[in-house]
Amino acid sequence: MIASALAVALVSTVSVAAIAVRDVTSSVSSVALGNAGDVPEEGISAMAGGANILLVGSDQRDPDSQVDAGVVDGVRNDVNILIHLSEDHSQLTAVSFPRDMMIDRPACTGDDGVAHEAASYQQFNTLYELGGVNCTVSAVEQLTGLSVFYAGMITFDGVIEMSNALGGVDVCVTNRIRDTDTGLDLSAGTHSLQGKDALEFLRTRHGVGDGSDLARISSQQVFLSSMMRKIISGGTLSSPTTLYKLASAALSNMTLSTSLSSPDTLVSLALSLNGLSPADIVFVQYPVVDDPDQYGRVVPAEADAAVLEAALQSDQKFTVGDDAVGRGSEAAAGDETVPPVETTPAVPDPTATDAPAVPAPTTTTLPSTITGQTAAESTCSVGSSSY
Repeated sequence: MIASALAVALVSTVSVAAIAVRDVTSSVSSVALGNAGDVPEEGISAMAGGANILLVGSDQRDPDSQVDAGVVDGVRNDVNILIHLSEDHSQLTAVSFPRDMMIDRPACTGDDGVAHEAASYQQFNTLYELGGVNCTVSAVEQLTGLSVFYAGMITFDGVIEMSNALGGVDVCVTNRIRDTDTGLDLSAGTHSLQGKDALEFLRTRHGVGDGSDLARISSQQVFLSSMMRKIISGGTLSSPTTLYKLASAALSNMTLSTSLSSPDTLVSLALSLNGLSPADIVFVQYPVVDDPDQYGRVVPAEADAAVLEAALQSDQKFTVGDDAVGRGSEAAAGDETVPPVETTPAVPDPTATDAPAVPAPTTTTLPSTITGQTAAESTCSVGSSSY
């Protein structure tokens, strides 16, 4: 999840940077990406066109998992988020790919070195079981036209431990959420969620909106936006103890690409993220439309996807429209958008005759058909108790 990447990175911005990062990464699991030899020498913080990191949330359940196993027929990638950090470090974009999206899968070599041929009309959430992080990265690269040199996978238990480390995340619910599949039952109002409650909230699809995976994505953005506000603006950054717990909780339940797992890379990423405000973090859902050939599935919305992909490829700063929330969320009552964190930008000395002009950054607004929100926007999950 995006919060895990930020937590791991942000822990290195405090005074215990070197010791903390090296300690929490000392036993992290790692996997080599097939494109590892192509990683640019300038590194993650100075990559031309920005850096891309794929985060996969799997439904993996280890023998000692805190999650009830239930019936598990494989290990799927239920959450798929591509993080794009702009080259000038002024914006972080998190693109969620629907698990129910049907795609033409490219040929790929799995984490275990087994080669898989290309295949048409495959469901996105089968990629991890097929070939792990590597085959998921290959599919995202084909869809977006971006190079993804960094990746990570987090399990259910990682989400539980991260929410515990934060002491809970506040989420707003418009009306009762009741989902018998996950066991989640929340009344209308604001709840501080942690532990299994937080996981159940992130997992529920039948309990929000129209019961689709798309509704779940926008509901997840409600949670993640609130979590980002707490991490950035709620005093978390000033607490080395909390940051250390957060990073440890994430990494102990993650598998990182070897390109991302080194302490030096994480420290470099942390420095790049240090100046972000909630308004600089944009969550979007990869654009899709209903699959005409199979009920309950979706396919890429080619025109809107091309707009989003062009913006990412050109490293264009953008935001979403005012009415762009998805199927499972809505704006909170009243004007509760978190104001941007004021910063003092570095500018040339005005008395210097040779001071170059500093162009104002330009921000475009995506079409309203591309759903999402910034982390500064206060939103509520639209509950559904019909399941």
